[in-house]
Formats: sequence, structure tokens, C-alpha cells
Amino acid sequence: MSWFIARRYLTARRRQAFISVISAVSILGVGVGVMALVIALALMTGAQRELRDRIVGATAHVYVYKTDGYVDIPAEIARMKIPGVVGAAPAVVGLGMLESARSDGEPVRLKGIDPVLEQGVTDVRRALVKGSIEALSTRPPDARDGIILGAELARSLGVTEGDRVSLTTARRVVTPGGVVPFTRAYDVVGIVKFGYYDTDASAAFVTLASAQRALGHDIADLIQLSLADMDQAPQIRETLQAQLGAGYRTQDWVELNGPLYSALWLEKIAISLTIGLIVMVAALNIVASLVLLVMEKSRDIAILRTMGASATTIRNIFVLQGLTIGLVGTITGATAGVVVSLLADHYQVIQMPDVYQITYLPFRLEVADVAVVVVSAIVVCLAATIYPARQAGRLDPAEALRNQ
Repeated sequence: MSWFIARRYLTARRRQAFISVISAVSILGVGVGVMALVIALALMTGAQRELRDRIVGATAHVYVYKTDGYVDIPAEIARMKIPGVVGAAPAVVGLGMLESARSDGEPVRLKGIDPVLEQGVTDVRRALVKGSIEALSTRPPDARDGIILGAELARSLGVTEGDRVSLTTARRVVTPGGVVPFTRAYDVVGIVKFGYYDTDASAAFVTLASAQRALGHDIADLIQLSLADMDQAPQIRETLQAQLGAGYRTQDWVELNGPLYSALWLEKIAISLTIGLIVMVAALNIVASLVLLVMEKSRDIAILRTMGASATTIRNIFVLQGLTIGLVGTITGATAGVVVSLLADHYQVIQMPDVYQITYLPFRLEVADVAVVVVSAIVVCLAATIYPARQAGRLDPAEALRNQ
């Protein structure tokens, strides 16, 4: 009976037409709020994932440093092959300055790699836009060492594949003319574009042996690890730290990029709360429409009470009416939000300038996000029915009929 009466009240005619308009506005408000929230969350999730993929594509998931460096690299890698670790590669890192015929110099983060093993921990091969990673280790005996440059760094230097650059590092070399910084010429054998500006503008890759000569290192500085599930990086890092002992220091990609991801997470929460206010406003419309309906239907309520309907039955009528408004608005809004997000991502609606290194801003739907939005909206709409429903249940039949 409660549902039958609630459904009749939702489609009120003639004198109650104004109340029906308010109900329609409430449905529209809930729908728009839910749709906006789904789209905003998809947009923020897409931005987070895109940034994560670009950062992790240029870096490993876990870094392991050793106090006195690595000498027996195969043995050390074998110790780190715990469950979850699928790739490992040594590296030598340091700072320097690159010059070319067209540029006075650009700062560079030099990284010495094993061209074969490196492909198992970073996306360096996929990021290549010119040249090849094999060219680092297949140089003719009389040729200069090869170097792979980030796309933005190469642009700043005005060089491309086949050009020559000169590297200067802090290593001191004794010559007949005195102590001078280490300087050596390299041939550019490749250009990489990871899509992450910080890396593309400063990274340069050479072989391990070449980096050791340039930086004055006799051993590898660190070992990079790739994981089957990058989200497990903090747990695997802690396991490795406990297993390897005090002579080692571990870092993971989450720890290294913590401030950035915290800022993105806070922005996502702030946007969700702000747009969520639309749903709250729509809930107030539900309260208004139900209060007006209770006032308009006071005579009907009194008659139902005198016929034996309980206060609970009366309350259920208005709870069901408000819940129906919330459900219709929420389902419609969620469906529209999902469709708009999918279409916006498919057609790449939000194009980005070249400076951002992202051609378009992606939309990524998370089932958990959509579920939270839907459940939250329904709960808010249900809460909005409590006051009007209680007022209807408390209506005195005699008083209501006396005032008619």
C-alpha cells in the first residue's frame, strides 16, 4: 500500500502539479550532481594514472642502494629476486654538463645502464623516437661512445641522431697542463621521449662502463627493480629492506613521488566535495517537495489514519517517494556521467598544449568511484526524507480534518 500511494503522489495532477514540478527539479538536481561528480572523478583519476604511467615509465619501481656500492652484480640481483620482483638492472648515476655546436651547455642527469637489462625495468625502448638502445653497446672499436638523450634535452642542445655532444663532469683528470674536469665527446645514437618533462629535459643514457669512466666510479651505484604490481612497491620495499639489512637503503616510486601524488589526491577530494554540494542542494529540494506534499495531503493522511493505517505506514509513503526521486536521479546521472566520460575519452575532447607533454587529458572510470558516488547520493536522498516522513507520521487525524 505504501508504494502504491507514494507512486500516485509522485504523479500528482491539477492542484498538486506544482509539487510534481518540484519533484522533477529534485530528480534533475540529483542527476546533474551525480553526473558531474562521476565525470570529475573520471577526469582526476585519468590525470593521476597518466602522470603515474609517465613517471614510472622513466623510472624503476624500487631502487636499492648499497653503502659501499655493488661489485658482484649477478649475486646481488639474485638476493633481490623475491616474490613480486620481475626484473632487475644495475645503474650508475651522476650529474654533468652537455654542450653542442649549437648550445653553450645544458645540465644533465647522466645514467649508465646495461642496455639489455634496462629494458626489463623501464620503458626506455618504447620511449625511443629515434635510434636504438642497442647502438650504445655495438659501437665500432674506433668510434666514440654513444649517448641517448631526452627529447627536450636534445631540442635544447639543437642535436639529433648522429650529431656530436661534449660531456663535462665533476671528475678531475690530471693532465700535463694541470688538473681539469673530465670532458669527452659522444655520438648521439638515440632520442627518447617518456612524456614526462622533467626526465625528457635532463636525462642522458650511456653504457655502465662509459658512465663509470665519466663519473670516476669503479662500481655500480644502485640496482633498479621492476615489480609485477607497481602498487605493491611500498610493501616489497619494506620486505627487501628487512631482508638485505642495514648496509642497504631502499626507495620506491611512491615514496619518491609522494608530495606530487598527495597534492593530486587532495585536489581530487576537494573537487569531489565541491561538486557533491550539488547533490546536497538537490536533497534540500526533496525536503521542500515532501514538506509541501505533507501539507497538501494532510486530509488524505488523516483519512488513512482513521481507516487504520499506522504511523509507520504513513512515514513509509514519504520515505519511498523521496527514495524514488533519489534513485531515479542517481541512476540517470550515473549513467549519463559514465557515457559522457567514455565518449570524452574516446574522442579526446580535452586537448592539451604541447608544453604539458600530454596530447589530451584522459578520462578513467573506476568502478569503486562510481559505486561510492551512487551509494552516497542515495544515502543523502534517503536522509532528506526523514524529517518530512516523521512529520507526516506525527500528524493528528482529528486536527487535520478539523482544519479542512
